[in-house]
Amino acid sequence: MTILVTGATGTVGRHLVRQLAEAGHPVRALTRNPAAANMPPGVEVVAGDLTDPDALAAAFTDVTGLHLITFGGDAGEALTTGPQLVALATKAGVRRVSVLSGWEESSVEVALRGADIGWTLLAPKEFMSSALEWAGMVREGAIRVLANWPSAVVHEADIAAVAATALTEDGHAEQTYVITGPHALTSAERTRLIGEAIGREVTFDQLNEDQERERLQSYGYPDDYVEFGIQLATNPPPQAGVVEPTVEQVTGRPARTFAQWAAEHADAFR
Repeated sequence: MTILVTGATGTVGRHLVRQLAEAGHPVRALTRNPAAANMPPGVEVVAGDLTDPDALAAAFTDVTGLHLITFGGDAGEALTTGPQLVALATKAGVRRVSVLSGWEESSVEVALRGADIGWTLLAPKEFMSSALEWAGMVREGAIRVLANWPSAVVHEADIAAVAATALTEDGHAEQTYVITGPHALTSAERTRLIGEAIGREVTFDQLNEDQERERLQSYGYPDDYVEFGIQLATNPPPQAGVVEPTVEQVTGRPARTFAQWAAEHADAFR
């Protein structure tokens, strides 16, 4: 069974390609830049762009499992090519599809609901890798942000593990899996764990709204993005801190902790 992984060089895609390949499954990795893909041995790398489905017929040949992302292009905008991608999957004889969903339903999910394919939607909460945005501040010794609410951050490898299970085992069709880590952690708690991973103290300084606005503006973000960031920091989604047992229920093993993630990425913060 050949499994086509789109977004193969992404944060989740790399983990998924590796996990499937290590389990002995034939994997085809779709990327816009094959020369820079750096995939594991034995993985077939093909060029392609989900915004140009007319050029993807060869990539879908003999594929029976498919992992889809819902965004594409240089700006990472939501895909509008869902119907064409699902048509390609149907023609190829794809039996199982996992979809890395975003905050809003895309054309991919809409098209899959009307197709005769076993789909599984992956709805992860905040990625642990969002902490990489703090790397510069960590090197200066303090994380200074406004948001300090509990978030059930999830390891990207666990998202991939849920996808791999859905793509290779029965019983996951027409399921939407909300995926979280094992703990809901505040920014201050994650700061402490990053400090432990790199072997030195990192302090957490909570900014006020004006300071956070100034910080975001210093990165050149447009005003609407800045104000969205302020609203998110002060009024988080109520479900953000809810821990779900999905990873263990689907994969049979506990979800990875943020301490594990921080240890794996310690060099990025040094």
